[in-house]
Amino acid sequence: MIWAQALNYPRQVIFAFLALLTTSAATAFIPSRLKDIVDKGFGNGTQISEIDSTFTLMLMVIVVLGLATAVRFYFVSWLGERVVADIRTRVQANLLRMPPAFFEENSPAEISSRMTSDTSLIEVVVGTTVSVALRNLLIAIMSTAYMFYLAPALTGKLLLAIPVVVLPIVYFGRRLRNVSRTSQDRVADIGAMVTEVLGAMKVVQAFNQEKREAERFQSAVEETFTTAKRRIRIRAMMTALVMFLIFGAIVVALWQGAIGVATGQISGGTIAGIVFAGGLIASSLGALSEVYGDLLRGAGAASRLNELLNEKPGIAPPARPTALPMPPRGQIAFDRVTFRYPTRLETAALHDFSLKIEPGETVAIVGPSGAGKSTIFQLAERFYDPQSGTVRIDGVPLTSTDPADVRRRIAFVPQDGVLFAATARDNLRYGNWDAGDEAVWEAARAANAESFLRELPDGLDTFLGENGARLSGGQRQRVAIARALLRDAPILLLDEATSALDAESERLVQDALDRLMETRTTLVIAHRLSTVRKADRIVVLDAGRIVEVGTHDELSKAGGLYAHLAALQFDEKAMRPVE
Repeated sequence: MIWAQALNYPRQVIFAFLALLTTSAATAFIPSRLKDIVDKGFGNGTQISEIDSTFTLMLMVIVVLGLATAVRFYFVSWLGERVVADIRTRVQANLLRMPPAFFEENSPAEISSRMTSDTSLIEVVVGTTVSVALRNLLIAIMSTAYMFYLAPALTGKLLLAIPVVVLPIVYFGRRLRNVSRTSQDRVADIGAMVTEVLGAMKVVQAFNQEKREAERFQSAVEETFTTAKRRIRIRAMMTALVMFLIFGAIVVALWQGAIGVATGQISGGTIAGIVFAGGLIASSLGALSEVYGDLLRGAGAASRLNELLNEKPGIAPPARPTALPMPPRGQIAFDRVTFRYPTRLETAALHDFSLKIEPGETVAIVGPSGAGKSTIFQLAERFYDPQSGTVRIDGVPLTSTDPADVRRRIAFVPQDGVLFAATARDNLRYGNWDAGDEAVWEAARAANAESFLRELPDGLDTFLGENGARLSGGQRQRVAIARALLRDAPILLLDEATSALDAESERLVQDALDRLMETRTTLVIAHRLSTVRKADRIVVLDAGRIVEVGTHDELSKAGGLYAHLAALQFDEKAMRPVE
């Protein structure tokens, strides 16, 4: 994945490789200059001009080495930053295609940790570690070739040690990769825990659970540290063994070279070149053994991100999607739908559910907690597909059309008025990103939100904080309603937005909702039964089945579940809890 992403920038890859090749060649060229310096610079009868030319060439090599190193650093670092940015973008784009079922089985906090810690590790690997590894590998190869040129017999003995060095690297490397992957998982768990606890800090402090959460976090950190110790121990053992084998082989080769100098078989400059080249080989292979662990950690991080990148959405357009009819009518139909959530397959959220909502009709869905009310919304927006039965909009089965086209015909007002950490304008335009300020203010006026929006410090350009923290609950709900008004969709899904508001805020929000519901097909999840009396029909659910249908007056007189729920809400002496 990483290499394929880097190849999208061939010019930078070529420049980086050429600079890397130049620095490696310049480094490996130094032993030959050292040989000439010893043989000519310190020999008897050597001309001054020869000494000057030898040292001048050495300085030129050093200048080239410095310049090429700067070029290598720039392009390799650029590639590291660019590759990580592209990977983050691609992973996020793929995550945005995933249906809610994916995030039921995969923690968003853990995914967020992958997107930060794992990509940061990849950035280091691509921008530094790979370059260091390749440079040292090239230096080792070039220095070995030069040693072979100077002393074939000695170098041949040195090459015999390569399998002895490589085998432990392979053995320890496999173990290190597995432990590195586990270590990354532990770090991700910590990130997920931090996000979860900080997001629920009011609850933590309200129930005096600071000590327990601190202990739970410490336990997770210690578990991460234990895994890290295993990784460090394996890496230390591998480094020690490799360094011993490499330097041991170099020492033996130099031992033989020293004997050659003593017997007059090779010159002092030759042994100096061999010593320096051998040192380069030893340091290069030693550095390779150290960065190998980082490369494996990067591979583990890349595999974790690759899992997210290769995920396929369970909800996707068919190969040849059916177009929804134009102009839109706003009809919704559920035909004998049975649905089970992926994480709760043992229980049907809806069982043999059939309901048809005509264009312009307002239908309220009521029932006890867990009856399946929210599931109807989830299926209408095709966040899930039912195990059996069919959901249609304007006569077209949702499974045969593009989910994006389905959702364009729906506006949704959630119960908690979810807002983003952005400006008021961007939160309002989330329903219609191309809307101009005039349309935005018109929607705000219809949602009873204009007055407080104009009083904000910077008007529509005011940053609202995380989840609209700078607004009250009622104000957030009215912004959510204005957003739905800008959507101007024929179907409105309303998870009753007044259940947690005070009387004044409820009046303003309900007034805005009444305007929003005009001329639209509206499906309302009702928590307060007092708000559904105007509905054309009330559908009563229990355990995923329709048990009653009628108007408020009809159902109140029938004495069934609706009448019982109404009595519980309106009778202060009722004992049964109500959603």
